[in-house]
Amino acid sequence: MFSFLRMKRTLLAIGLSGVLMSHAVAASSPLPAMGEIASQQIRHIATYFPGRMAGSPAELIAADYLNQQFNKLGYKSDLRGFDTRYLYTSNDGKKNWQNIHATSVIAARPGDVPQQIIVMAHFDTYVPQSDSDTNHNLGGLTLQGVDDNASGVGVMLELAERMQAIPTHYSLRFVALSAEETGAKGAEDFVNRMSAEEKKNTLLVINLNSLITGDRLYFNSGVNTSAAVAKLTRVRAIKIAHSLGIPAESHDNTHCCDGIGALDEARLPLLNVTATNYALGKKDGEQQRAVSSHFPLGTTRYQSQFDNLQYLDTALPGRIEKRSRDTVKVLFPLLRDLAKPAKHA
Repeated sequence: MFSFLRMKRTLLAIGLSGVLMSHAVAASSPLPAMGEIASQQIRHIATYFPGRMAGSPAELIAADYLNQQFNKLGYKSDLRGFDTRYLYTSNDGKKNWQNIHATSVIAARPGDVPQQIIVMAHFDTYVPQSDSDTNHNLGGLTLQGVDDNASGVGVMLELAERMQAIPTHYSLRFVALSAEETGAKGAEDFVNRMSAEEKKNTLLVINLNSLITGDRLYFNSGVNTSAAVAKLTRVRAIKIAHSLGIPAESHDNTHCCDGIGALDEARLPLLNVTATNYALGKKDGEQQRAVSSHFPLGTTRYQSQFDNLQYLDTALPGRIEKRSRDTVKVLFPLLRDLAKPAKHA
């Protein structure tokens, strides 16, 4: 108990110092160039909150940090705790349920009407779910989770900062989910707590996940997202990207919803943004890039030795900054225009 409390106090000190170091600025200050806030937040989260597994002290302190960031930007933000569990398999084949208390962060700002646009990214890192995972160094306390998914959270924070001073017709909600890496329980909890009215009023969910390692950006619609919404979101995002010279594609929507399947099943309109390569491996997006000496599995997911700042800066120099810039350049004008239609400008 003593060691847990001491760790919690240490992490709290780091988290609070991080607030002072963060790039959240007053609305009156000029904002940095596109992508700078995101890349700095990615580096900060990866450095100060490694091993932010659902239910861990690092996850709780990371959630507190994100909550403070949103509050500083003027959003009404709260921590949302929930109980969940995952199945752990030992080497002898025994399976045991592991109970955890996870914490997500929900930030909101009302618009002229209750209809809302949600921007979402999970911030938890992979929890080893078997002795085999542990033996292969998958997940655990040292996993920085730069690609998966400090990248999505960093972009979400920059979008929140850029939108803070823009009056919007539709309401905005920013959601940092936990327990995505334990069977997508965070998305399940989020959907289960939505009322029928909230679901009806949700015009779009933009989900951001793993934006660094993959070869190119993909903008995919949900399986149950209508063609009309897809045209306004997915098709438009790709057009914006191509107009800026940013390589971007879409893939058939059968693989859109890993980690957020509960939202698609609830028929919430989705735009899933990720970086991968659907032409490789099983062509399901799991393989992010070609197998090479730098990336022997063609992916960095869950791997502490690869999904960290030092390794990615060496193997893919400048990628964190470039991908942050490219993603924000596409999503900021898209979100701004969707949240504040021209007739309300």
